Amino acid sequence: MSSSSVAFVPQGSIGQIISYMVEKNFDLNEKVDKYLLYMIGQPQSGWVSINQSPLTRGDFLYKLSHSKAPLKVITYIPGETKELLFVQIALAFDLSYEKLMQEYAQATPYVDGFIVPETYYIPVGISEKHLVHFLLAHAKKYHKDVFEKIFGEFNETKWQKFIIIASIIQKEAANVEEMPLVSSVIYNRLKKDMKLQMDGTLNYGQYSHVKITPQRIREDTSSYNTYMYKGLPPNPICSVSKEAIFAAIFPKATNYLYFVKNKNGTHTFSQNYETHLENIKN
Repeated sequence: MSSSSVAFVPQGSIGQIISYMVEKNFDLNEKVDKYLLYMIGQPQSGWVSINQSPLTRGDFLYKLSHSKAPLKVITYIPGETKELLFVQIALAFDLSYEKLMQEYAQATPYVDGFIVPETYYIPVGISEKHLVHFLLAHAKKYHKDVFEKIFGEFNETKWQKFIIIASIIQKEAANVEEMPLVSSVIYNRLKKDMKLQMDGTLNYGQYSHVKITPQRIREDTSSYNTYMYKGLPPNPICSVSKEAIFAAIFPKATNYLYFVKNKNGTHTFSQNYETHLENIKN
């Protein structure tokens, strides 16, 4: 049989593991190979190194039980974009950045904000396709669990709006304490049909760390430019923390419409433009 360089073994009984492998198109016999694996030994859950291909079914089953794959650690921080994550992964695992992006685009309609920002232990030898599907499978379960705990059920349209708002909060807030305040400004401006006019929305995709200048604000005609267009951007602009998601769902009740960075590195919030102009001077 043939196999990828690494394979994932789920938690569960030997029968459940064999069934999972069959679902993943491994050429195994659920009735016969289950008993072979009983004799070889119970596999531990996680990634295993297969390395050679083709190989006999017996060799494959032995590797499931005995060959743990070496892992590398990748940390994806809140506020980063998937483009920078894939650059990091491509360099660490000698993979193709272009293929990672292609596999992602084919696997999900979500432009950004879907992959969960956390530390991942990724097996050496994983392919671009398997890596992307591993990240997306984890993200799907994570977002579904979070929203079901709050709303009782997962609603994709509602989820998408909250993740977009959470991504703006993630880019704009100086700390976790500010997140509900930034969220209130977003909702208050939307309610008044005002443009959001937030620099962070222009730090999307490849522009994650590009300084926002007056020239960029004038020349970027994409729908992410909230100085040019009213409403929310069409997609999330970055990865989001659980704190940013909660702030998007539960904004603080304020009348704030403006905020500006102060000397302490945090933001000063205000209700009217005149006070905002004074805050800018200070």
